[in-house]
Amino acid sequence: MIARQSIDEQRALFETDARIVHRLLSQQVVQHDAILDTLALLQPAPGAPVSAAPEQRLPSLYPHILSVQRREHGAAWADPDLASAEQRSAQDRRPALVRPDLASGRYRLVLAALPTAYALTIDLRGMVPWSEWPMKPEASPVRVVLEHEGQRVELQSGDAAALARSGGWRFEFHKHLAAASQPFGVVAEQRLGWSQLPWGLMLAWTALVATALTLGAQWQRQRTARRRAEELLRLGQVARLNTLGELAAGMAHELNQPLTAVLANTQAAQRLLAENPPELDTARQAMAQAVDQSRRAAEVVGRLRRTVERPGTPDGATTAAVLSLDLAEAARRAVHLLEPECRRRGVVAQVQADAAVTVAGDPVAVDQIVHNLLMNALQAMDAVPVAQRALQLTLRRDGGVGELAVADRGPGIAPGALPRLFEPFFSTRDGGLGLGLSLCETLAQGMGGSLAAANQPGGGAVFTLRLPLSRGTA
Repeated sequence: MIARQSIDEQRALFETDARIVHRLLSQQVVQHDAILDTLALLQPAPGAPVSAAPEQRLPSLYPHILSVQRREHGAAWADPDLASAEQRSAQDRRPALVRPDLASGRYRLVLAALPTAYALTIDLRGMVPWSEWPMKPEASPVRVVLEHEGQRVELQSGDAAALARSGGWRFEFHKHLAAASQPFGVVAEQRLGWSQLPWGLMLAWTALVATALTLGAQWQRQRTARRRAEELLRLGQVARLNTLGELAAGMAHELNQPLTAVLANTQAAQRLLAENPPELDTARQAMAQAVDQSRRAAEVVGRLRRTVERPGTPDGATTAAVLSLDLAEAARRAVHLLEPECRRRGVVAQVQADAAVTVAGDPVAVDQIVHNLLMNALQAMDAVPVAQRALQLTLRRDGGVGELAVADRGPGIAPGALPRLFEPFFSTRDGGLGLGLSLCETLAQGMGGSLAAANQPGGGAVFTLRLPLSRGTA
């Protein structure tokens, strides 16, 4: 844009200067016609001395008029070219151009009149009004030429080296002078080279745009990273809450058995003590208090279990929002969130979905399941070379069920670990709590679906999440 604007400005300046040159030269040639017409009107009386003729004063008034010739009535021109030009002048009733020799830098103009005909010899370069010239002849890159019938005379040389080069932009102006008696063509030429473009301004603009684009891209990356971090934080909070619920449910299950045993033993002891003599009333009362405390502990543990399994409702009703969601979009969202992890491990996750798979489920729960499966797959592939790592997410419909398969190229699942993979507190990873897959299975079952694991024939593991299709989709 800057280059085009600069070229257009240079072209406009060139055309303006060329038009001014044409106007100035046209004024000069029109003035020559007017001088001849004036001479014809102011002819001296017959027999008057030549010194009294007005044309003798013209060279002093107009230095570019080198000489003035006259032919008296009945006489003949010494130059046949003048005679031929006078005949054309008489026929056209206007001044006529004598066959010019532009190489000499001058030309002659004849006017047929009675009783005396006149001829002017004019200096081509001398007639140029340099004081009004729009350009500096010694510095301007524009070449100005007068041409006529293949002959040319240069008034301004311009930048000859630039005009001889190819490339760049060439400006040209062609127009005849405004006098029919002197049909010279004004030709102006200029070549604008690549080096004459405003490179400083263009480079500054390019740097400004590049800086703006870089800052915009950096801002976009930061914005994406911030959103990814917020989403990961949200999923992490949900995962911690669900893990806490799974842990509390496991603890409640584990504590409920000994509490039940305590309750049964104390009840038996109460019955046995009841058969003793009456002096054992104190022991009977102690056993009764133990029974009450055991029942109270069981109620507390049961209430904790109900709370963590169905949070937010006093009556134990579920609050999970079952909505229609695009399973492929959930997969792509999880891949986007784990993009830094995939890039760090040299894994390219591919999502393949032949058709839209819309299922009924809790969006937060589905996000957590897919996130957990992808993270497990990435961690499993740490044990294989980078070149062998691959992660494939495949979505399809199977009757009234939508299916998402997460397949990796890791070492696979040990045969002994496969049956226990979804048990709480069972983990194949050092330091693992063993609650992730158990929680994912619980969430899938809570939405009416299932989660299964298997080894691939070619190596690696595949986890398959199956959820019911939403109404209208099946």
